Amino acid sequence: MIRDITLGQYYQADSVIHKLDPRVKLTATICFIVSLFVVRSWVGYMVAAVFLAAMIKLSKVPFKYMVKGMKAIVFILLITVVFNLFLTPGEVLVSVWKFKITKEGIHFAVMMAVRLSFLIVGSSVMTLTTTPNSLTDGMEKLMKPLKVFKVPVHEVAMMMSIALRFIPILLEETDKIMKAQIARGADFESGNLIKKAKAMVPLLVPLFISAFRRANDLAMAMEARCYRGGEHRTKMKPLKYAGRDRIAYGVLAAYFAVCVCIRVYFR
Repeated sequence: MIRDITLGQYYQADSVIHKLDPRVKLTATICFIVSLFVVRSWVGYMVAAVFLAAMIKLSKVPFKYMVKGMKAIVFILLITVVFNLFLTPGEVLVSVWKFKITKEGIHFAVMMAVRLSFLIVGSSVMTLTTTPNSLTDGMEKLMKPLKVFKVPVHEVAMMMSIALRFIPILLEETDKIMKAQIARGADFESGNLIKKAKAMVPLLVPLFISAFRRANDLAMAMEARCYRGGEHRTKMKPLKYAGRDRIAYGVLAAYFAVCVCIRVYFR
């Protein structure tokens, strides 16, 4: 399960999506997430599915690698489906004791599961095709207007990038600790959900110690290199829009326009 989480990892490939400006990919990800909440019909979700499938195909990231990241959120999906299934009022189809499954509940449960799945996979496309450094530069450029309101744009972008970068590192560390404890006789598989949760508690102490150690090492490395934030800093590779980036913005605008039209004409 730990190894199946792909969020924050970068997949090396020579594709059009990899070559796009990080600002384009960040904007596209935000627009795609917004579009999932704009559309409310199966026609809209079919259009979103086609768009997402095209992006995955162009990224040259194996589809199995994308789906593997979904295993980590199965529990969240199940909770979402169950809550929508039993707590949505409407036309009752099945009634068992105090629990009622309604027609509207089934509809909302399926729609929410599809929406959440698309959201995770869509976000993964961005992180898998963008290096942490590019992601930081893209965020900083997009949030530059916020400097007017005294927002520390560079620091915020740096923190978000470091957080994303640390996800796979901490997951790898967790996997190592689990294997070490299993070799010493620990059992993380047997028992019910509560017993499994209790078995995970011994992982927390060494994991927190490792996280703090890595954070301290990173802070010392940044201080040793005289890091002083984003003011008066130059970029080794300044971001510049190319022709493919403008085409990507056009495709994105067309996709979002189609989603708005679907929202208006298909309810």
